[in-house]
Amino acid sequence: MKRLFTIAIAALAAVPAFAEYPDKTITIVVPFAAGGPTDKVARDFAEALRKPLGNATIVIDNAGGAGGTIGAAKAARATPDGYTLLLHHVSMATSPALYRKLPYKTLDDFEYLGLINEVPMTVLSTKKLPAGNFGELRKWLESNRGKINLANAGVGSASHLCGLMLQNALKIEMQTISYKGTAPAMTDLISGHVDVMCDQTTNTTTQIEANTVKAYAVTTKRRLATPALAALPTLDESGLKGFDVSVWHGLFAPHGTPKAITDKLNAALKVALKDPAFVKSQESLGAVIINDARVNGPEHRKFVEAEIEKWGPVIKAAGQYAE
Repeated sequence: MKRLFTIAIAALAAVPAFAEYPDKTITIVVPFAAGGPTDKVARDFAEALRKPLGNATIVIDNAGGAGGTIGAAKAARATPDGYTLLLHHVSMATSPALYRKLPYKTLDDFEYLGLINEVPMTVLSTKKLPAGNFGELRKWLESNRGKINLANAGVGSASHLCGLMLQNALKIEMQTISYKGTAPAMTDLISGHVDVMCDQTTNTTTQIEANTVKAYAVTTKRRLATPALAALPTLDESGLKGFDVSVWHGLFAPHGTPKAITDKLNAALKVALKDPAFVKSQESLGAVIINDARVNGPEHRKFVEAEIEKWGPVIKAAGQYAE
C-alpha cells in the first residue's frame, strides 16, 4: 500500500505546472500608449477573455514607442509560460519592411493565438476642399500634384500605412506630414492646415458625425453597418478596384509557450469574441469581429504572412523607413 501511495504522489508531481493555468495574473502587453484605439480594444477584450479563463486577473501593460516594436520585443523576450501575451495590430506585418533593424522576428518569435477584429479606415479631407465625393476628390488630387499635404499619426501608424497604400493605388505622390498621434493630425485637418488623411473609424467616426471633416469612402470591400458611416461608399466601388485595407488586431504569445496553454488561450479567445459586451463595444467603434478560420492559430499565422507580402512592396516603393 505504501508503495502505491508513493507512486501516486510521484504521478501527481509529474503533472505539468500549467495544468491549472492560469493560477496567477496574466499580463497583456499593448505596444501603444493608454487611451488609444488599440488600448481600447485590448481592455475590452481582456475583460471578455478573463471569463472563460476562470475569471482570471488580466492586466494591461502599455509599452509604447517605436511604432509598437518596443512592446512587441518585450513580449517576445518574456518567459513563455502563458502569463505574458501580446495584443498587436497590422504593424506586426508592416514592421519587417518598415524598420531596418527589428529586435524580433515576426514569424519566428511568437505563437499565433488568433485574430480578434478588423477596424476599417476612412478617407477624409478638410472641409475647405471643394470635392463632394471621392470621384471629385480624385480629380482634385490629380490636378494638385506636388501641392497635397497628407497627414498621419506618425511613421508606422495605421494612418501612415493607409496613406502609403492610397498613394500607391492613385499613383499620386503626396507630401506626408507625420504627427505625434492622431489628435494633432486631426486638429490640423479640421483647421485646414493639411488636406487629406486616411485613418481608423475608431478615430474618425466622432468627427464625421460632428461634420468637422469631409468623409469620402471606407477602405474595406464592404460598406459599414455603423449608422454614421453606412452612407459612405467603398474605395473599391469608387474606382480603386481591389482596395482593401483595415487595421486588424491579434493575440500572440512568446515562442515556446506550451501547446496546452496556447490551446486553452485559443479556446478562451473564441469564447471572448462572442461576449455580448465585447461585441457591443466593437460595433460602436465600427470594428468587425473575426468569425472565420483566422481565429485559429495556424490560419492567423498564414494571414500575417500574406500581410507581410502585401505591405512589403508598398513600403519599399515609398522608401519611407523608420530607424
